[in-house]
Amino acid sequence: MKKSMWVLVPLLAAPLGAVAGPKPQPGTIVSSTSVACGTKKSGKQTTDLLCQEYVVRSSTTDYTIRQPKPEEQELISLNTAIQFTLDKNKMKFKVNGKSFQFVVISQAAASSASP
Repeated sequence: MKKSMWVLVPLLAAPLGAVAGPKPQPGTIVSSTSVACGTKKSGKQTTDLLCQEYVVRSSTTDYTIRQPKPEEQELISLNTAIQFTLDKNKMKFKVNGKSFQFVVISQAAASSASP
C-alpha cells in the first residue's frame, strides 16, 4: 500500500508545475516611438491620440509592443532590462515596481549587433 502511494504522489504533483504559468524571459527595451492609435472628438475639434510603441529584444526575438489604449502612462527608458512573460498576444513586465501590460504587434528574429 505504501509503495502505491509513492507512485501516485509524483503523478498528482506533476500538473501543479504546469499551472505555474509562463516562465519570465530576459529582454531589453531597445527603441521607443509614439504612434497614432485613435482620435478624440471634443465639440467640433478632433484630437489625435498617441500610444507608446516599444521594441523589446530578447536573446532570439525582437517584439514590437504597444499600449493597449491611449492613456497617461510613464515613459520607459531605453536600454532598460526587463523580465517579461508572454500570454497569447500580451506582454507583461515590471519596471521600477510598476506593472505594465502591452499588446504584441509583431515579432521578428533579433538582428545581430555585429557589423
